[in-house]
Amino acid sequence: MGGNKVQLNFFQEMFKKIDPFFIFGILISVLVAIPILTVLSSFFEETSEYLLLIKNTFLIEYINNSLLILFGTLSFTFIFGFFSAYFVSFYSFTGVNFFRWSLILSFAIPPYIFAYSLDSFFENYGLAHSIMTYFFSEGNYNQTIPKFDGIVGSIISLSFTLFGYVFVLSSTAFIYKSNDLFDVGKNLGFSLRKTFLNIIFPIARPSIFVGLSLVAMEVLSDFGTVSFFSVSTLTTGIYESWITFDDLATANRLSFILILFIFVLFVCEHLSRGNAKYHNTKNFNPRKKYKIKLKGLNNFLVFCFCSCLFLISFIFPFSQMGY
Repeated sequence: MGGNKVQLNFFQEMFKKIDPFFIFGILISVLVAIPILTVLSSFFEETSEYLLLIKNTFLIEYINNSLLILFGTLSFTFIFGFFSAYFVSFYSFTGVNFFRWSLILSFAIPPYIFAYSLDSFFENYGLAHSIMTYFFSEGNYNQTIPKFDGIVGSIISLSFTLFGYVFVLSSTAFIYKSNDLFDVGKNLGFSLRKTFLNIIFPIARPSIFVGLSLVAMEVLSDFGTVSFFSVSTLTTGIYESWITFDDLATANRLSFILILFIFVLFVCEHLSRGNAKYHNTKNFNPRKKYKIKLKGLNNFLVFCFCSCLFLISFIFPFSQMGY
């Protein structure tokens, strides 16, 4: 009986030391690892002749198109999300409180819905043609109205619907990490611009990269937008391998290339960071904010930038669907 009590007490003490959040994290990690291990296991499975056909024909085109759309979208989402977050976090201008929340509404528009709206607005005799006919005389405006399709249309559709990832994470990093850092910059004799470039931006860099990583995953896994614009990417090959040719092993091998792209991005960011380390402070005071009030032309330009983002990313597809 004494031995059983000792063992019972031992197990009770052991379970007390186990962190439930650690166990929960392990379970989540296992669930996330299952599809990745499934993709890796495809290299030990037999594939159909479709894999050889892709290698000899469309694989290079799939990879090139995927990379063009990926880096084009990452560039635009960084510009849209980062600078809009910077403006609403550090400056006081007309409508700043409105834009802080309204720019998040881009999440409500799926990329393929934006693609439909973009195409239907600028297509021959579409809404753009009707507007020009209404305000001007009858004419063949189809020759002057720009057409956004293919890779360009895909990049535009994905950029205006996914920049919210960068905006939310960047603005959060700016708000919760910038107050004390401004004091540090003042003590070092830095200007506002130098404080931002040398102190605030490096501190916010991990959050910005996480936002761009989420955008990259969304872009590489997108099928509806690229399919609508008839652009063949790796997702096209995955879909055709699995659905059309019933070759799951080939689909998994193509999926591995997508995972490899994400892995390379993480490695490049880690190497470029060097030995830099980041720490969070819990002494955040939300009432203490440093904001510069913009006036005149600067106020107008920043207002126009945020207004265009809101109008194009949400109002444009929303009104087009209503029309």
